[in-house]
Amino acid sequence: MNSTIIRVTERIIDRSKNCRKNYLYRMQKAAEIGPRRTHLTCGNQAHAYAAMGRDQNNLTQGTGANLGIITAYNDVLSAHQPFKNFPDIIRSAARTAGGTVQVAGGVPAMCDGVTQGQRGMELSLFSRDVIALAAGVALSHNTFDAAVYLGVCDKIVPGLIIAAATFGYLPGIFLPAGPMASGLPNDEKAKVRQKFAAGKVDRATLMKAEMASYHSPGTCTFYGTANSNQMLMEFMGLHLPGSSFVNPGTKLREELTKWGTERVLQITALGNKYTPISNILDERAFVNGIVGLMATGGSTNLVLHLPAMARAAGVLLNVEDFDEISSVTPLMAKVYPNGLADVNHFHAAGGLGYIIGQLLDEGLLHENVKTVMGNGLRLYTNEPKLTDIGLKFIAMSDKSQNEKILRPARNPFQKSGGLKQLVGSLGTGMIKVSAVTPERRIIQAPARVFHTQEAVKQAFKNNEFTSDTIIVVRFQGPSANGMPELHSLTPILTVLQDRGLRVALLTDGRMSGASGKVLSAIHVSPEAAAGGPIAKLQDGDMICLNAAKGSLDVLSDEFDTREAMKIDLSTNEYGVGRELFSIFRKNVGNASEGASIFS
Repeated sequence: MNSTIIRVTERIIDRSKNCRKNYLYRMQKAAEIGPRRTHLTCGNQAHAYAAMGRDQNNLTQGTGANLGIITAYNDVLSAHQPFKNFPDIIRSAARTAGGTVQVAGGVPAMCDGVTQGQRGMELSLFSRDVIALAAGVALSHNTFDAAVYLGVCDKIVPGLIIAAATFGYLPGIFLPAGPMASGLPNDEKAKVRQKFAAGKVDRATLMKAEMASYHSPGTCTFYGTANSNQMLMEFMGLHLPGSSFVNPGTKLREELTKWGTERVLQITALGNKYTPISNILDERAFVNGIVGLMATGGSTNLVLHLPAMARAAGVLLNVEDFDEISSVTPLMAKVYPNGLADVNHFHAAGGLGYIIGQLLDEGLLHENVKTVMGNGLRLYTNEPKLTDIGLKFIAMSDKSQNEKILRPARNPFQKSGGLKQLVGSLGTGMIKVSAVTPERRIIQAPARVFHTQEAVKQAFKNNEFTSDTIIVVRFQGPSANGMPELHSLTPILTVLQDRGLRVALLTDGRMSGASGKVLSAIHVSPEAAAGGPIAKLQDGDMICLNAAKGSLDVLSDEFDTREAMKIDLSTNEYGVGRELFSIFRKNVGNASEGASIFS
């Protein structure tokens, strides 16, 4: 294996030794109890099975495994709307295999596309931990032998993983819904957004373009956080091979859902293939996930989510791990915003199975890991096919079907991954460079400091950006206002760059998983609300942002002697439910540790 991957893995194992040992001890003790239902009283079970009709006898006799579905279905998220029919499909498949199914509970699922640039986005990151809590409540009924997790989008999968790891003595599987069919190309949509930001087209034109892009049930087709989540579940062995990007409403999608149901029934403690999620989510699995993130140019949001997810399984990750893994992982995919293709084109070109095979051959992935399919990540180089005798997983071609989208590991788009750690006098941060051209990865320019997105937009409307500028948007961290994404600034920044200016964004907030070709230093920690160095910045301060070197510095002799600015954050405390999340803002951890309320 690659020496850097080995070294980082060993460092994580050593760092996590005590936490992981304690976690596995708890999981072992929980597993020794055996099937949970046998420890419930008759009254407990009667309450649980009262509504189960024809399945009551099977449940009371305990002759087959009982699956608990945790679903994030709602009609607001196009990616989650297909989950409406999944419980019926899963229940039918389970009955055929001798098992039973109960919808254990629903979890909230918010669409960042709806809340971008709105106050509701300030609840987005915290929704991850709410999802974990909600799933925990659902699984606490202790009537389940395994869990089926239905979730796709930005905070939903990380929240479900935190819950799955907490209940890690239970086997589980993640069943995706798949992406919508390709609509208006993402780059064409982006051009219309930029024209609207510049006042060159009207709102009706913008709406037409948006609806042509987001047009049907399924995940959005760009490679943002939702689709990065799907990649992650496949690289970490919690999906079926090749299942992440199969379109909803197709026969193959339905058969994968049935097959996944049958498979999770086979790996419960009632049989001889017991595979609890705690055994899947080990240090090597998380390293594999980070490698996948880098090889595909995935979302910066996962730099927040993966440490939070890993901690729930007793594994301690830090930003340095991401940076070192990125340095040796080839960028093999060009999917929007890193390229013109969408995830449907990526899947057709060979998709995740091709990338996993290539990375395994190059020694960049741990092969000897446990998955829901069995032992070994090589199983994930197979792809699902409908045959005359049912669904089969067949070895796929070792050739890319389109090298404009997907290249071999030895001839990548670039030799290192898409994410880079930043360290300097302004603290630590993260930057995504896979979509930024090399000549734009270093900028030295004066700061223009703002405290809201709205103030940046107003300054743009007033034509205040006429020279090279690093736009600082601070007090956007988790304890200030929940760390919202600032993706609504992307069209403005892109317009300024297209005008010939050298511009960059510097923030203690987040950018979208689909952040693109403008240099953006994000997740800056310590955040401004905690008195971090970013709170000392003033208009005109010269900042040097060097993504090639991984540095983030202010060039001012008087900077260290300044007092950190404090602002009134009381307006962040109410409206659209923000009142309910004050306990989160007061107790959230640093962005560098996952910005979680869970220690």
